[in-house]
Amino acid sequence: MSREQQAVQHARKAFLTGRSKPLDYRIKQLQNFKRFIKEKTTDIASAMRKDLHKTANATQLFEILGLEGEINLAVSKLAEWAAPRPVNKNLLTIADDVYIQPEPLGVVLIIGAWNYPITVTLQPLVGAIAAGNAAVVKPSEVSSHTAKVMELLSLYLDPEMYQVVTGGVAETQELLKQRFDHIFYTGSSTVGKLVMEAAAHHLTPVTLELGGKSPCYIDKNCDIRIACRRITWGKYMNCGQTCIAPDYILCESSIQDKVINEIQKCIQEFYTNDPKSFEDYGRIINQRHFKRIMALTEGSTVAIGGDSDESECYIAPTVLRDVTPGSKVMQEEIFGPILPIVIVNGLKEAIQFINEREKPLALYIFSSSKKVIKQMISETSSGALVANDCLVHFTISDLPFGGVGNSGTGCYHGKYSFDQLSHLRSCLIKKLNMEGVNQMRYPPHTTEKLRWARVLLLKQVNLARWRRVAQVAMFAALAAFVVQRFLRR
Repeated sequence: MSREQQAVQHARKAFLTGRSKPLDYRIKQLQNFKRFIKEKTTDIASAMRKDLHKTANATQLFEILGLEGEINLAVSKLAEWAAPRPVNKNLLTIADDVYIQPEPLGVVLIIGAWNYPITVTLQPLVGAIAAGNAAVVKPSEVSSHTAKVMELLSLYLDPEMYQVVTGGVAETQELLKQRFDHIFYTGSSTVGKLVMEAAAHHLTPVTLELGGKSPCYIDKNCDIRIACRRITWGKYMNCGQTCIAPDYILCESSIQDKVINEIQKCIQEFYTNDPKSFEDYGRIINQRHFKRIMALTEGSTVAIGGDSDESECYIAPTVLRDVTPGSKVMQEEIFGPILPIVIVNGLKEAIQFINEREKPLALYIFSSSKKVIKQMISETSSGALVANDCLVHFTISDLPFGGVGNSGTGCYHGKYSFDQLSHLRSCLIKKLNMEGVNQMRYPPHTTEKLRWARVLLLKQVNLARWRRVAQVAMFAALAAFVVQRFLRR
């Protein structure tokens, strides 16, 4: 039996004991999870420095804080999330208990990505634990040092219930041969298709957090200086290796030069005149990706940057001007510090350009006009839309994070993680009495029975409203009683 098979079997055996169902157990595991983050902060920061050239502060800001927030939220809200959820009834079921009961799915496979190896691998684990599942975690082998740190999770979490399997493509393929109750994958659309195909053999549901080319439209009438500051931050953070980074800019030709000038100022402000020696500017994860990104710039005009050093996997913050739709850089997600500018003639053409391509994970628009923003919302489709900023929607736990179409399926964060990794079980509890009400459903099916069926089945009962009416009636009766007693005096 392979190591991967053993991991899955151990996780399923542990799950079948039922010990992950009590909320106390889940909360204890989440608290231990948080202790792992606190006690292994130095190890995580050191690994992230080796993998992606991130500083300790950047690791805290972009990897750890969000994960801590997800754990804190899950601990504080777990009883509410896991409680039975009442639903509206019809007259036929008015005397019954009708509710939705969230229950664990079973064993969840989480396949993480390398660009934010802590956040995108371990945030889904928070949802898996909160929902009462067992889990097998497969960190990306590309961020090898961080993957090694994740093996230490077994010192904090139930080592049978939560398994960490490291390795490369072969190990991932072996895991995908096993039967899971849900698969959560973060990565490219190409691999996402393979994951979905493997899941289909067992009819396993999937959450696919993919990516694509996220457009960024700049309206000529907005504050271009502020727009470019926020775009520069969103694009070059983590050396452009962010799935929701602005992939390309759409703007009119009349503002292209100003956009380039403002981005150049921001690059100098954020990363100095020598980004290569600036500690808060990252590196491309490996030479294979370095060569892929550099090849994308062929045939395009460099307006800013363009410098590179293959030995260090360094690519300077770069802007390409007058990029055509047929350029190499527009054929795939860049996932690096290259920012093409494509010229369009206004909002209508920008919307058409976006709609002619795959639905993106994020869509950014910078405009001072609410009308322009609403038009972009109503006439396009994307996983998320952010106006006048970049990336920040990822930080809000009450917003579902996920794609649509080619950019993914399913979502997570906060309660959405819990629901995504739970089975929302429909429950109806009826008593063995009042059999006379049921006569209308038994043969023979007469016209009179059909008439009653229409009343009992189609008439929705808003119990909350009736409770409010009853409370008002009781208050009115009490007030009348008090007034009457007062008048008698």
